[in-house]
Amino acid sequence: MLELIKGFPENVVAISASGMVTRKDYNDVLIPAAKKAFARYEKIRVYYEISPKFTGFAPAAAWEDFKFGMEHFFHWERIAVVTDVEWVRLTINALRFMFPGQAQVFKVAEAKAAKEWITSL
Repeated sequence: MLELIKGFPENVVAISASGMVTRKDYNDVLIPAAKKAFARYEKIRVYYEISPKFTGFAPAAAWEDFKFGMEHFFHWERIAVVTDVEWVRLTINALRFMFPGQAQVFKVAEAKAAKEWITSL
């Protein structure tokens, strides 16, 4: 399940993930929010909180994430992932060299620092 998080600047799409993330979550939550931000900004940022109750991505959700990410490959300025889920932390850290912009992984206890980083100039 994906939910938008309020209180961020318009160029930041902030979401939280818990349970199983599905294709419907991407199509109903993340993609519309990102498209709205892309309508106003050439590059956007993503703040992504992954709950300890996160159980994974459905294969169709992973495909939507990849597909949409590639469509806008050079338009992701920063991505902050906040989680204590170890396999997610390891995966992001291993693959972040593939992101066109900056990507940082933060522990849940570092959420304030993640918010400051994603919104800083």
